[in-house]
Amino acid sequence: MLVPSLALILHVFSAIVWVGGMFFAVLVLRPASGPLDPGPRLQLWLRVLDRFFKWVIAAILLLLASGFTLVLGGYAGGPHVNLMMGFGVVMVLIFLHLYFAPWKRFRTGLAAGDTAAAAGQLNQIRILVIVNLVLGLITAAIGASGRYWG
Repeated sequence: MLVPSLALILHVFSAIVWVGGMFFAVLVLRPASGPLDPGPRLQLWLRVLDRFFKWVIAAILLLLASGFTLVLGGYAGGPHVNLMMGFGVVMVLIFLHLYFAPWKRFRTGLAAGDTAAAAGQLNQIRILVIVNLVLGLITAAIGASGRYWG
């Protein structure tokens, strides 16, 4: 029972890192950074997101590895697991788009001194993070309650 226990612990910790980080970014850091001038605000977001996205990539890798370990090992299954996997795949795809499109354009705009372009891309990132936050909260609710669905 060591393998499923460790896989489940890694799975939960990784979900907490990703979803909790999005919650913090949207509901705490964004409002707190709003009064800053555009230059410092955009530099703050550059530093914050650069660090956070490294953690998200690690979390995604652990979520996929632990989730497939549980499912393929026969330790988890059922409709709620299929729903979690579906939501998880959508979340990963949204993150990959966010990382390789608006995040790349945000960094490029900021490096070129185009704060208006960078701010526009940061808004796109915000929208995608909000979508993923909602999906992540739904997925967590499914994970926490699914085995009791009768």
